[in-house]
Amino acid sequence: MPELVLILLRSIAAFLILFFMTRIMGKKQISQLTFFDYCVGITIGSIAATMSVDQNVKALNGMLSLFIWGLFPILMAYFGMKSNAFANLTDGKPTILIQNGEIIEENMKKNLLNLSELMLLLREKSAFNVSDVEMAVLETNGELSVLLKSDKQSINAKMLNIPIKKEHGPHILILDGKIMEKSLIKLGYTDEWLLEEVQRQGASKFEDVFFAQLDSSGELYVDLYED
Repeated sequence: MPELVLILLRSIAAFLILFFMTRIMGKKQISQLTFFDYCVGITIGSIAATMSVDQNVKALNGMLSLFIWGLFPILMAYFGMKSNAFANLTDGKPTILIQNGEIIEENMKKNLLNLSELMLLLREKSAFNVSDVEMAVLETNGELSVLLKSDKQSINAKMLNIPIKKEHGPHILILDGKIMEKSLIKLGYTDEWLLEEVQRQGASKFEDVFFAQLDSSGELYVDLYED
């Protein structure tokens, strides 16, 4: 029993430290922008797991290790914000793989990338012909950014000089039977207007509505509890 209690306490401690560190390290670590971020995340998780169940590892040693592995990426990110040269050293630089429809073999060799892998990355971006690509850049996180040539890009309203009405993001006005007053006031509507709108779609009161969302064109979507 004492052993189980010890594991429980160590697990709780490791969880709290890990949670605190992820909040401190920020969204960059969560998104794993580089391979280094990915490795750091795996290492920290491994240390926390070992600290939880391996009693041969002292709890204090595990906490110190977690602290060090959490501190160094923060320091590196801070210095990276202050110096582009340091950021390039730690994170690397994007590499151009295709320019004006031509593959740059030298840059592919530097990144240990073969043609099959390049074509796979291009197909993931819906680019099947190398000749259609104006520029392809291998980002520091391993993703390929692709810019198609002008005559291969999808036609949009701007190209056709069609006036475009500016849109705003959809706003949730009712959630779980409760009015989102801030959104309603921001859009300039009243409770009376909203009640009238939801009644048109089959609700008798706000409590009947599970979800209501207003889009940029003024259309109100209403989802009732009893559909």
